Amino acid sequence: MIATLAFYLFAAILLASATMVVVARNPVHAVLFLILAFFNASALFLLAGAEFLALILVIVYVGAVAVLFLFVVMMLDVNFAELREGFVRYLPIGGVIGGVLLVELLLVGTAWTISPQAPLLLAEPVPGAVTNTRALGRLLYTDYVYLFQAAGVVLLVAMIGAIVLTLRDRPGVRRQNVGAQLARARDETLAVMKVAPGAGLTVVPKPEPKPEPAEHGHGGHHGGGH
Repeated sequence: MIATLAFYLFAAILLASATMVVVARNPVHAVLFLILAFFNASALFLLAGAEFLALILVIVYVGAVAVLFLFVVMMLDVNFAELREGFVRYLPIGGVIGGVLLVELLLVGTAWTISPQAPLLLAEPVPGAVTNTRALGRLLYTDYVYLFQAAGVVLLVAMIGAIVLTLRDRPGVRRQNVGAQLARARDETLAVMKVAPGAGLTVVPKPEPKPEPAEHGHGGHHGGGH
């Protein structure tokens, strides 16, 4: 009874926080609601007996991904008013994509059936020789290894796309000049100093540049005029 009430409580909070992630106008508030959704999803994993997934969801997603989203939103200072200016222009394309996703969800929901073997699978005892982590690793890296690699490629492409979209050319920023660094002489970057034992290291002032020799031949001090 307590487990059932806890399931409905965590599920309701999860649905509400996930809705607020989409509805919230402030991106910082949206990320905070996302963190709340992750915590409630991990609680549902704990109720289902998947402790490894629950800990991974808290440690990896809440501790790294969601916090990274929060820092990116707060530090990049993205002009969201400028981003919303093209909403009407891209509304037809977004409507078509949203309609396709809605049709797919309806097809999945209407075609969903419970297998008659499901109660038999729930009645089977969990093998004691295989832990939860080992069984999950066997599924990911043995049975579904190609799908797992494809998901990694999709995440890599999304990361590269995010970097390209947020990369801006800022004037006045000093950048590294590899050619100038490689063209430097050894005397400009390296100073060999002889330190006596026990004397310690003292700061040696930078030597003054040697003056250019004066040009001769214009009747200066070599003539006998004075």
